[in-house]
Amino acid sequence: MQIKTYLVGGAVRDELLGLKHSERDWVVTGATPEYLESRGFRQVGSSFPVFLHPQTGEEYALARTERKKGHGYHGFSVEFDPEVTIEQDLQRRDLTVNAMARGEDGQLVDPWGGQQDLQNRVLRHVSPAFAEDPLRVLRVARFAARFASHGFSVHPDTMEMMRDIVASGEMTHLVPERSWSEIRRAMGAETPSIFLSVLRDCGALAELIPELDALYGVPQSPEYHPEVDTGLHTEMAIDAAARDGCEADTVFAVLLHDLGKGLTPESVLPAHHGHEKAGLPLVNAVCERFRVPNSVHRLCRQVCAWHLKCHRMGEMTPNKVMKLLEDLDALRSRNINEFVCACAADKRGRTGRENDQYPQAGLLQAALDAALEVRAADLDPGLQGKALGEALRSARIDAIAQLGVQHSE
Repeated sequence: MQIKTYLVGGAVRDELLGLKHSERDWVVTGATPEYLESRGFRQVGSSFPVFLHPQTGEEYALARTERKKGHGYHGFSVEFDPEVTIEQDLQRRDLTVNAMARGEDGQLVDPWGGQQDLQNRVLRHVSPAFAEDPLRVLRVARFAARFASHGFSVHPDTMEMMRDIVASGEMTHLVPERSWSEIRRAMGAETPSIFLSVLRDCGALAELIPELDALYGVPQSPEYHPEVDTGLHTEMAIDAAARDGCEADTVFAVLLHDLGKGLTPESVLPAHHGHEKAGLPLVNAVCERFRVPNSVHRLCRQVCAWHLKCHRMGEMTPNKVMKLLEDLDALRSRNINEFVCACAADKRGRTGRENDQYPQAGLLQAALDAALEVRAADLDPGLQGKALGEALRSARIDAIAQLGVQHSE
């Protein structure tokens, strides 16, 4: 069989949409691992052979087929040999728009109608094999979020299949790290709220993040939240974070910032006093469930615990401002950018407030800058230990006070 190389997947899709793509993946038919290794390719991965190009470092995979034999990511039997065709390889992919290839001669290989679905702006599964991998529920929701601004929506048949996957219980077999990868990438989308709406539509959000699903239908005071519904506010807030250019990890922190409101007793609604503290155990549970990196987990806790403090920057005493900086570990990290980006998104994620200014960000940054200007070397050289620390803190509070922050407790 003749050896052929094809550009596949997202690079082909984005090229047809006129979009830039950051990486390219390749499939080789008619070849063996020995053939690629003899030409300097280096094999990586253990589940199936993927090879890195000796010059470009791009990934080249041998054409393969898959057969479901168990649950989860490892529940597949992967077969690859020189006889597998490019059409067979494409058939195992999730969506038709991702199941196209371009040959070395420039010809498009599109056996499953991906180009037509691109024109129709629809995300549609390739075959019934779609249901064999529950991660595809997350992938479809992510693609829906990424391409929402281009007019794409999920095909009704695919949505129904996603509901069947959820009902089957397969979502419980997802590998945490793979789920986190999809969630994080979705938070980097232009409209991350679509990720939530698709997951809710198929029932997956209640399975994956029940703490978040519980926010829908929970009312808030219309004085502060004209949109009222806490779930809707969360959607608006993560979209605001995306518009403001927050990093994907920060958008995820915004996603979890109001989890405590789902625990508010009905008798006190629509007030949510103390929801920040109440939400911390839920934030921990979600981050641990998906094995979120420690740095992201820490940011999520900070945003949950202190976002209201940031909103009240103009009302806080210098001492309390200093305490907030300490709680954020800002005097060591010297960086509050992502925290204030998240807080601003919370403020703008409300009906009619989408374009509000957020002067609190500048106030907190100015306070940090003023505090950092004060160094231990500038103080009485006779001070040491605890006395030096107390003097340094007092001097930094005085520096913050010079900015015009209130003195009275």
